[in-house]
Amino acid sequence: MIDESGARAEARRRDAAIPDLDWTALPEGTETYVHPAPSGGLATIALGDPAAPRVVLVPGVTGSKEDFILMMPLLAAAGYRVESFDMAGQYESWEAGPQNLSPPRRHYDHELFVDDLISVLEAGSAPVHVLGYSFAGTVSQLAFAQRPELFASLTLLSCPPEPGQGFRGVKRLGPFTGLATGGVGAALMIWGVRQNFTHVPPGRLAFVRARFALTRRNAVRDIISLMKRAPDVRGVLAASPLPKLVAVGEHDLWPSHLHREFAESIGARLAVYATGHSPCETAPNELVLDLLETYRA
Repeated sequence: MIDESGARAEARRRDAAIPDLDWTALPEGTETYVHPAPSGGLATIALGDPAAPRVVLVPGVTGSKEDFILMMPLLAAAGYRVESFDMAGQYESWEAGPQNLSPPRRHYDHELFVDDLISVLEAGSAPVHVLGYSFAGTVSQLAFAQRPELFASLTLLSCPPEPGQGFRGVKRLGPFTGLATGGVGAALMIWGVRQNFTHVPPGRLAFVRARFALTRRNAVRDIISLMKRAPDVRGVLAASPLPKLVAVGEHDLWPSHLHREFAESIGARLAVYATGHSPCETAPNELVLDLLETYRA
């Protein structure tokens, strides 16, 4: 039996050996379907025994369900039913949005994303192990504050660590982010991804660029605006005995000390990886190791 230190070393070895790959190629056995959420149809993938305990992985702004394809087989092999979906306005859920609500609304807002997530969690067995990535971490916190009985655990991956104007603590640029509108912030974000400032491999870069052909610019604009006025539910999280994990790369957009303070404020365990904003892509084996420990709690 491999001890914890041995399992950690093996996970890091496997992560270091991840090749460049085609991110549109889903793991063998993956199911694809459209979930009927309040804002419209959400493109969804699932892997694992439908009768097994559920794990729902929620991608962030400009992201998609494919961000988790390296993690899903690992979690399914560990005995879980793993699901992920594109949020409204993002990639293959581009037709979902505020225009489909009754009555229709003009903008994507926190309520829309929270209601969509709650509908996903209600669509199968509960409680559910939920991971929210980046902006989806904020959405997941708000959903937990409304419907805690739906959650078996909560993992916040590279989540903005401060409520309110969440960009204020970003490395180097933080003090200037309050001056930019949502539209400007969205344009800069998309430009930065296209320019590959994070130096992702060619296969990954081709995929993230291709997603922009579908992702709605107004959805990105509205989400950037929402990230500048995130509600504070740290007290609700701190008061709950729910197993909680804050997972982040040491080279994340926000400095590690802010993530550490955030984890302490909500009573969460902190896991830091030798990577950047996307451990689900670059450290999936080590991240799954910490998820399974959280689930066992």
